[in-house]
Amino acid sequence: MGGRDIFSKAYAFDIADRLRGLGIYPFFQAFDRSEGPEAVLDGRRVLMFGSNNYLGLTVDPRVREAARKAISMYGTSMTGSRLMNGTSTLHQEVERKIAAFLGKESALIFTTGYQANLGLISALSNRNSAVAIDKEDHASIYDGCRFVDGKVVKFRHNDAAHLDKVLSRIDADRSVMVVVDGVFSMSGDIADLPGISQVVRRHGARLVVDDAHGVGVIGVGGRGTASHFGLDQEADLIVGTFSKSLASIGGFVAGAARVLDYIQHFGRPMLFSASLPPACLAAAGAALDVIEQEPERVRRVMEVALRVRTELVRLGFDVGKSITPILPIYVRDEHRTLLIWRDLLEEGIFVNPVIAPAVARKESLLRTSYMATHTESMIDRALTTFAKIGRRHGLIP
Repeated sequence: MGGRDIFSKAYAFDIADRLRGLGIYPFFQAFDRSEGPEAVLDGRRVLMFGSNNYLGLTVDPRVREAARKAISMYGTSMTGSRLMNGTSTLHQEVERKIAAFLGKESALIFTTGYQANLGLISALSNRNSAVAIDKEDHASIYDGCRFVDGKVVKFRHNDAAHLDKVLSRIDADRSVMVVVDGVFSMSGDIADLPGISQVVRRHGARLVVDDAHGVGVIGVGGRGTASHFGLDQEADLIVGTFSKSLASIGGFVAGAARVLDYIQHFGRPMLFSASLPPACLAAAGAALDVIEQEPERVRRVMEVALRVRTELVRLGFDVGKSITPILPIYVRDEHRTLLIWRDLLEEGIFVNPVIAPAVARKESLLRTSYMATHTESMIDRALTTFAKIGRRHGLIP
């Protein structure tokens, strides 16, 4: 195909250039500033309906001040992996906060949420194990499964009955781990933890919930998907990230102390990546404090989501089954998805177009997401614009 030159595929790749030429290339947009519910892009102010900053804490003065103080005290980097010289008392302090917040015995911080999934899967799986994943799980879970020497199986999205059949076909002498998203990042729907957890227990397996989009958003005071269903102890491990509600960057796994001690000694990203900088730790810790002090933020973001969902459905948009602040607008045509994204941006509304391979080609969508800090007037403007552009492209009557 390309001979011996491994770069040949790069020189042949022209899709991005063609989309740029058409003015509908949506990726790697460089923001001048991001101010929570508003941002500045190419010198123009836009309303941000594409961020995972669900509680609006990235610009909270308490979070910013915590980051500044951490730089003054600890410097800008730990310059080493957690295993060697990269663990600070600040890591341990924030780990204790996370564990207490989620009602778990312990927590372990990774440099990113992506690494948290890679770390726990690479540590806990071996040739005598099996990992079962939801077909719509996040890419980090799929990539973590690349480390698995044993068996990897998939079950239909959010289908506990199919999971039961899949687990029944696994040899009885294999240890089994089931890994699911709590809130699915594209569709915004919530995992059927009541059904899934019953199946997991019946088969003597362990349940891991990646709650990147659940912590800070659903459950009692934002404690995530297990809390949402009153099943706090059913999730053996909870994975989370600082890059959504916790206004920073980084990831964590929370669960039994003995299990996390094992993961920190055998999870590859923990061993071979530089640790999270102090400013990021401090920001996440401060954000967690705000969430506990101001649970009304969690209520507010869900109120915003309910209002927008109700109006989008009334207008005739297909938003799937989401009841969370992630509201997909299904277009189901890639070219039209990009055209609608462009027209919305020209009207000052920023959303995320999602096309293959992130979703199936016939499932292309506009991923819209909402914050506790969006005002009613911002929501009004967004809904009016969605209706205008949706009608222009024949998406709604």
